[in-house]
Amino acid sequence: MGDLWLFLLLPLSAFHGVKGCLECDPKFIEDVGSLLANLIPSEVPGRTQLLEWQIKEMISLSFTVSHSDKRLRVLAVQQVVKLRTWLKNEFYKLGNETWKGVFIFQGKLLEVRQNLESQLKELLKNFSEVACSEDCIVVEGPTLDCWMCLRMTNRCFKGEYCGDEDPRKAENREIALFLILLATVVILGSAVLLFHFCIFHRRKMKAIRRSLKEYLEKKLEELMGKIDEEEEKDFRLRK
Repeated sequence: MGDLWLFLLLPLSAFHGVKGCLECDPKFIEDVGSLLANLIPSEVPGRTQLLEWQIKEMISLSFTVSHSDKRLRVLAVQQVVKLRTWLKNEFYKLGNETWKGVFIFQGKLLEVRQNLESQLKELLKNFSEVACSEDCIVVEGPTLDCWMCLRMTNRCFKGEYCGDEDPRKAENREIALFLILLATVVILGSAVLLFHFCIFHRRKMKAIRRSLKEYLEKKLEELMGKIDEEEEKDFRLRK
């Protein structure tokens, strides 16, 4: 019960960024670090690097799970506390065992992470099915938005929390698609008009060139005819 009150009384200012269900409580990160540190003997080579790696893997697990599916986003606070308690008990069990080397230790921690991942997925899925159902059953106690670390009093959920698309986003996407389609039509229409204009202009220019050519040829013939007449007159006068 103490863990629950500690979790509920944490100020929302401590919850920031996008996290996972377990990391929303800053004390969870401290607990994981201290408990893992107690499990690894100080004389183990590379103890610092090993400890940092195991802490990182354990802490990032719930983030990976809750962000793998939009529907795995909310969970009852009481269930989050139970998971933390279970994980602590697993660490205590490992602490009571005889140290058998780094590889054996990492194998046991991997098994703990796999069990934690399996439990977390099942809890998130079951909770989502209940809280997002049409005949939503009343959920006892507060719930947690694992993505934003927000404690809520909602008993039932819909929309993004249930993996459904936000109507506003859908509307915005439809508007964007319409604008893209409209722009495409305008561009294609402009291209067609430009093509027809170019074809018409080309044909017109050909007709003008042809008329000009015919006119010049005609004028040239008239000029040549006059020159021939002048030459013929000059030739007669000389005789």
